[in-house]
Amino acid sequence: MAVTLAAFTLLPRSVMSQRQHLLTVDSLNRERVDHLLRVATRMEPIAQRRQVTRVLEGAVLGNLFFEASTRTRVSFNAAFCRLGGSVCDTTGFTFSSMAKGESLYDTSRVMSGYCDAIVMRHPDQGSVAEFAAATNVPVINGGDGPGEHPSQALLDIYTIDKEFQRLGKSLGGAHILLTGDLKYGRTVHSLIKLLSLYGPLRITLVSPPGLEMPSQLVDLVTSRGHHVEQRNSLASDFSDLDVVYATRIQKERFTDEMNESFQGLSNDFMVNRDFLDQRCSEHTIVMHPLPRDSRPGANDLNVDLNGDPRLAIFRQTDNGIPMRMAIFATLLEVDELVEKEMRPVRWFVPAQTGTLDR
Repeated sequence: MAVTLAAFTLLPRSVMSQRQHLLTVDSLNRERVDHLLRVATRMEPIAQRRQVTRVLEGAVLGNLFFEASTRTRVSFNAAFCRLGGSVCDTTGFTFSSMAKGESLYDTSRVMSGYCDAIVMRHPDQGSVAEFAAATNVPVINGGDGPGEHPSQALLDIYTIDKEFQRLGKSLGGAHILLTGDLKYGRTVHSLIKLLSLYGPLRITLVSPPGLEMPSQLVDLVTSRGHHVEQRNSLASDFSDLDVVYATRIQKERFTDEMNESFQGLSNDFMVNRDFLDQRCSEHTIVMHPLPRDSRPGANDLNVDLNGDPRLAIFRQTDNGIPMRMAIFATLLEVDELVEKEMRPVRWFVPAQTGTLDR
């Protein structure tokens, strides 16, 4: 990146306390992102199960997921528990009082009486912000329809920083490709905003016709001095590409008419080994927010890259734990206490935990 982690400075407590919720990356400036990156780095020994801390002992997280999720929900759970807290889970509308007609306002007020922090995912854009407006308890947006996914963008930036450090690169001047469903893919909406805080960058956007990045986001990034190019095919030379960030086609957000028009997409949007070997470089990093659609004809990130060291998707998911720990610790104002209360783990931990593609 343009700065190294060693150069990051802690923010004064008064500055960090001004951010009560994490609903959109619009609430984050470069200074705040840098702070979270540094705190996440300090969380690594805990996330890797070498150390434990109990700074959130007694605190309760309400995890409200009204849309399907595996990684994000479990990642938030694990992050809160690794800080010593406990979690109450609700998944799906069927098992919530919303199925009986309860409003977001009432749900928010009730859950605020039970929990010290809340993570919410909802299929409707803007619903998490509406929920947060009814409470003083910190709320984190775990994804609101096609809107945003700020914690994913933060772990993505953290991943890019770690991968670039490993390769001796800097984010300044980097070439980053975002491809797939850029219209409904909320992860890229948040990520491109965070990327625009660094740079200058060259950003290439490749999507099927009709699934382009929203124009207001392109205008925002361009206004900040970055070069943005939009295309409808991956059939180009990307030998100078540093990162390819692929996203699946979000068909669950399509209308019936759109579903018919997007049948049988060509391989022009497939990120696979041939694409990397023939069009990219040996150091191009491959990322994906997951889940990836591995079914034949899905035109998503191909499984033929499994085991390739350029594939960073599982290192990326691992990075979600320290980053989400950093978010909780910062919002609940214990980020400066974590290291003081660390101690070695007492249980058996394998020499290699998590992924093997390091």
